[in-house]
Amino acid sequence: MHTQVEKVLIVGGSSGMGLALAEMLLAEGAEVIIVGRSGARLAGAREHLRHAERLRTEVADIGREDQVAELFERSGPLDHIVSTAADIENAYQLLPSLQLDAARKVIDSKFIGPLLLAKYGAPKLSARGSITFTSGIAAYRPAPRGSVVAAINGALESLAYALAVELGPVRVNVVSPGWVDSPVWRFIADDEGKAAAHETMAKRLPVGRIGQPADIADAIRFLMRNSFVTGTVLHVDGGHRLA
Repeated sequence: MHTQVEKVLIVGGSSGMGLALAEMLLAEGAEVIIVGRSGARLAGAREHLRHAERLRTEVADIGREDQVAELFERSGPLDHIVSTAADIENAYQLLPSLQLDAARKVIDSKFIGPLLLAKYGAPKLSARGSITFTSGIAAYRPAPRGSVVAAINGALESLAYALAVELGPVRVNVVSPGWVDSPVWRFIADDEGKAAAHETMAKRLPVGRIGQPADIADAIRFLMRNSFVTGTVLHVDGGHRLA
């Protein structure tokens, strides 16, 4: 456990993996800023997380440079930046049905956003600080309807390699989740379809289960804390790449 209080900014911290990370870090005594586009969702997350004295919420769209610049003007010094944001609504489509606007939303949330977070956030980080992004299994096991998400996940990982070189000693890493039971599934399948898909995948994976948000949060925490890891993609996928 660190004796110095860490200050961590989490984009996408109002739900899923980001919320699980915020809860974990607050329980350990960290100061946390959670960032999202929806004030209502952030309010719900605040009520869930409690720890009001060490928790701040900020409304910002990381795909907009002006909002990212203003976010870091307000943030103050930081130890770590994490982004779990992903706007994939309507992005899972076969190519003939794919709408370019949906593809651009993925690009803004999972590539342009992280790029801007690094541009404006890196100067706010301590010398031993870190930036952690989240990609995903689609980059390695693409499926029909997932071409845009697969491509952006791969691009994000390449971005992290380059930023690790440019921004050092600030460390830049990526967690690549497999199938996780998180709110993102509302854009992929209905409840019945989700349950069936999860059951099928659980039987296929070497670990015998689907991931939970806390599994990914734990991996992000490792990358934040290990000062000898940078330019690395940490796969937390239950062995999906092998199955």
